[in-house]
Amino acid sequence: MDTTILVVDDEQRMRKLVKDFLKQKNYHIIEAEDGEKALHLFQENKNRISLILLDVMMPKLDGWSVLRQIRQINKTVPIIMLTARAEEQDELFGFELGVDEYITKPFSPKILVARVEVILKRANPTKKELKSHDGIVIDDDARTVTVDGKNVELSFREYELLKYLIENENIALSRDKILNTVWNYDYYGDSRTIDSHIKKIRHKLGKKGKYIQTIRGIGYKFEIK
Repeated sequence: MDTTILVVDDEQRMRKLVKDFLKQKNYHIIEAEDGEKALHLFQENKNRISLILLDVMMPKLDGWSVLRQIRQINKTVPIIMLTARAEEQDELFGFELGVDEYITKPFSPKILVARVEVILKRANPTKKELKSHDGIVIDDDARTVTVDGKNVELSFREYELLKYLIENENIALSRDKILNTVWNYDYYGDSRTIDSHIKKIRHKLGKKGKYIQTIRGIGYKFEIK
């Protein structure tokens, strides 16, 4: 779906300049030449608009009035104010009303586009896609394991061991290699502790526990057949 940006400025030359640069990044642009039209277009497209570039000094309805009314409808849509005045009091007033960013005229169109992209990324962070191994999903950021959408409680070592096996899918891993990697050389007992952990993990994974295979005389392997 296209990212739609509402550009509000009473100067046609300014709107064209901004529009031309944003369209190079494949943004869909809606234009308004005054505050009243801006509000009308926002009402019509409020579910589509991802960001608003809003001039302060405009006929019919100035940028501050537009900002106030939009914030009554939508508290989160990012709004960048375009202003010829860069006075501290004006900026503080704008931030109180809910401005996300200020850009002072005259500005570099390339800098404007860069700021738009940063704000859009901040507003819409991309979700990391988690790989599913036949229903087994490890989220390393949250340090969680789910099986068919249900959370599985694992101890620290169980989690690290399962993660290591899955990261090395289809590879036979010796007990010594597992100890050296998962226990990080800080375990001085024998390798039977691995067998104990594997048994617990298989049980917790239920039917999916069969994917952890015993390789006789070597160690273990995670394989989905």
